[in-house]
Amino acid sequence: MLTLITKVTELNKVGKTLASRLKKLGIETVKDLIFYYPFRYDDFSRVLKINQLTPGTVATVRGRVDIIANRRSPRKRKILTEAVISDESGEIKVIWFNQPWIGKSLKAGDELFLSGKVSGDLFSAYFNSPNYEKTSTFNLNTARLVPVYSITQGLTQKQLRFLIKNIIGLAAKAVDYLPAEVIKKEKLLALSSALRQIHFPLSQASLKRAKERLSFDELFLIQLWAALARKKLAKEPATEIKFLEKETKNFVSKLNFDLTTDQKKAAWEIIKDLGKSRPMNRLLQGDVGSGKTLVAALAIYNTALNGHQSVLMAPTEILARQHYETLLKLFKPFKIKVGLLTRTQIFLAGEKVKKSEFLAGAMKGEIKVIIGTHAVISKNVSFGDLALVVVDEQHRFGVEQRKLIKQKGRETPHFLSLTATPIPRSLALTLYGDLDLSIIREMPQGRKKILTKIVSPEKRQLAYEFISNQIRAGRQIFVICPLIDPSDKLGVRSVTPEFEKLDQQIFPHLKIGLLHGRLKAKEKEAVMEQFIKNEIKILVATSVVEVGVDIPNASVMMIEGAERFGLAQLHQFRGRVGRSEHQSFCFLFSDSGDLESLKRLQALSDCHDGFVLAEKDLAFRGAGKIYGYEQSGFSDLKIADLNDLALIKRARAAAQALVEDDLSRYPLLMEKINSLNFSGHLE
Repeated sequence: MLTLITKVTELNKVGKTLASRLKKLGIETVKDLIFYYPFRYDDFSRVLKINQLTPGTVATVRGRVDIIANRRSPRKRKILTEAVISDESGEIKVIWFNQPWIGKSLKAGDELFLSGKVSGDLFSAYFNSPNYEKTSTFNLNTARLVPVYSITQGLTQKQLRFLIKNIIGLAAKAVDYLPAEVIKKEKLLALSSALRQIHFPLSQASLKRAKERLSFDELFLIQLWAALARKKLAKEPATEIKFLEKETKNFVSKLNFDLTTDQKKAAWEIIKDLGKSRPMNRLLQGDVGSGKTLVAALAIYNTALNGHQSVLMAPTEILARQHYETLLKLFKPFKIKVGLLTRTQIFLAGEKVKKSEFLAGAMKGEIKVIIGTHAVISKNVSFGDLALVVVDEQHRFGVEQRKLIKQKGRETPHFLSLTATPIPRSLALTLYGDLDLSIIREMPQGRKKILTKIVSPEKRQLAYEFISNQIRAGRQIFVICPLIDPSDKLGVRSVTPEFEKLDQQIFPHLKIGLLHGRLKAKEKEAVMEQFIKNEIKILVATSVVEVGVDIPNASVMMIEGAERFGLAQLHQFRGRVGRSEHQSFCFLFSDSGDLESLKRLQALSDCHDGFVLAEKDLAFRGAGKIYGYEQSGFSDLKIADLNDLALIKRARAAAQALVEDDLSRYPLLMEKINSLNFSGHLE
């Protein structure tokens, strides 16, 4: 007897070859088959008479085979199967290519459904390679909403539909972990019905309800996990950091600029959290150049004045060094010890020191502010009184790395995550549901909009001339390429040959730098040092400069193969210029004629709001490609649409209501949550 755990190898008509192809899709059991959802549907549900067919449209007809035969094409020696199908309104010709078995399996007199695109013109319409099925069978491929699955080589849509149809009855055995009261309150479809309808929907309405139920399940689990994580964290003790108002106002008064309204609001939200006896768990997101570091500095400053330590962890040595220089300058008048610890650099209060001296100072609590890369979570690094952890670009650190840094405190330290990647609200509620959110949308006064242009291939020389003029005016240039080395398959520009071309042919009189991920840390540091000092005029780099490079003198961002990047990443690149009073420019070079790609690039050219662009990027490309949520423990999202803010909010509300209940009443639900092993932000 078949069950959900039955191996697909035990199913009828599944041999070793087919089983190995299914395994490539992650399908090894009956349950895997049932939960393998279609990614789209062909709507063949509208059945027309033959005389109603219009060339260029997709349609279904029901007719009788009058004539069918195979013949060989005289030119390309292909086998053609030709047929004439008729109903009471007329007849139409049908042709299939290289499928001779059709001519053998069908015969004159058979009643068929044909579904596909109508070709030809008004005088000679015909079906070109349509789906077909005899009317005596259950329709899987015609005359309905037909499911279309992601498949692998050697596996056909018809095979997959046939297999799922034969076992779909076992959907009734699927464990429904969603509490009955949630199903009732949200008016959701029963799980077994949803699984049937997601594969073989009877109508668009039933398909919509099936998607709603299955999407709700996925989102609800994430929201429940987040609510449980929040509840767990609220029970842990943390050091209370008192807000020192007078000292903080003095600190702000010594800045040579005014804080924006958004910076003040975000800083106050963070300072209030620090004053609580439970750990802060907050995400500060702000557009490139919006001043997140200064907001974090206010939190670090208050922590230091309270006598406690802070760690600021950055994903690259370049960014760590930059944060160190910034905080060293900010805190110098207040005699707060600031240290830098990376694999190759160890500094304390502006001087190089021995590692042993640095580690001793950190362990005794003498160094109040420690900035570093992964080096700060090494086993031999310990802290005397760690109360605040700030992680810049958290998504670039692994779960275990984040966990280790948070375990360095005697109590659970307060946690602040910074990101320059604007996150759509729907995605923030889903992927960061356990974090409180602070947002900086406002840019500092005096910043000019970066003029962004799509440059066609024939205008490349004009762009080079413009760059020459900018360099003569004392400015510097970024050139970004998608790859390090050439790729014949992809046909996109790469940094190595681009560097050589610019260095030897276009600007031989200028000093040009090369920066990419394969360079050793010391080589990267040397290149950046020269660029910062304005010795290098043009820096050719990969996406290594996306985060953390602050060169106020740079005025042009030139992006090769721009279509290869998403909107969010392009916006990050653009934010590397326009960081001073100089007018800055972003040139997007693309050899692609793809309309979708050009539409994305135009969106960047028209819009300068990172949050608006993030929403557009989510709509264009989907969450996985932008934010890598597969690496965050949420890879079980098979069907949920992360643009569906309304459903996300419903799932969130239902989860929050349930978490206050006694969850031991829902053993199936807790078993499901524990089995998923979500990797979150509260390690």
